[in-house]
Amino acid sequence: MNEKTHISIVSPVYRAEKIVSELVKQLHENVSTITDNYEIILVNDGSPDNSWQVIVEECAKDKKVKGINLSRNFGQHYAITAGLSYAKGEWIVVMDCDLQDRPDEIPNLYIKAQEGWDIVQARRKERQDGFVKRLSSSAFHSLYSYLSGIKTDKAIANFGIYNQKVIEEYKKMKESSRSFPSLIEYLGFKKTVIDVKHAERFEGKTSYSLSKLLHLTTDVILSNSNKPLKLTVKLGFYISALSFLLALYNVFAHIAGIIGVPGYTTTIFSIWFVGGLILFVLGIIGLYIGRIFEQVKERQLFVVRDEINV
Repeated sequence: MNEKTHISIVSPVYRAEKIVSELVKQLHENVSTITDNYEIILVNDGSPDNSWQVIVEECAKDKKVKGINLSRNFGQHYAITAGLSYAKGEWIVVMDCDLQDRPDEIPNLYIKAQEGWDIVQARRKERQDGFVKRLSSSAFHSLYSYLSGIKTDKAIANFGIYNQKVIEEYKKMKESSRSFPSLIEYLGFKKTVIDVKHAERFEGKTSYSLSKLLHLTTDVILSNSNKPLKLTVKLGFYISALSFLLALYNVFAHIAGIIGVPGYTTTIFSIWFVGGLILFVLGIIGLYIGRIFEQVKERQLFVVRDEINV
């Protein structure tokens, strides 16, 4: 009988054909200092380069390396979910493939977890990302914290070690709009963080464009908070108050003879302002309805085309 897998490492792969081999090498070197019973699960998220071919080669070298090839690009957090559905370890490490999440920090995460924590997340002391990515990350966390009421740490992302019971609960969550850190935050459990070193990307550039970050931000906020709807109610109240004050002004202006063409300015202002406000509110409601539409279809979160060593 095979001994139970002690540690699973799950890493989504995208545009990383020149990184995968080094990633696997460093994982072997560092995780083997903890246990010989581990598995490395690499999930190819429809990468347009030769990432899958490199994963196939690594799987042929060592049965501990398992390859999951998705049918298309579903997105990082869906690829993480796919990898977690195959993970059998008592402890599961989630990390990016670009080696900015350093494999030599895994033993430190594991040691901290043995103190009785269910979740140990890695906090990047000094981020090695570019200015635009750091700025967009700060903006996202500030906006998310305001709209959700949940304070988040911009130095924490996916990298961390999680007890199997945490991941089992995570896999029960079927939200079509997914953000791994947000869903982990919802689950609770005993959690702590440790400071880790953050490396520069081993090769290439990040695949997260500004448009992808905006899309992720919208998804996360709409999936975890109804505050935008509450804000529209407040906005409607303020507009009503402003309209009342404007009406008082027009009465005064009419008596004082200030308005040359009675009603013209007020009418034009009201049409454009109220019309724009209505479109704004309908847009927010439409986004929530769109999320409901996606959820009720209950489509699978990912589709696997190929499996190796599974």
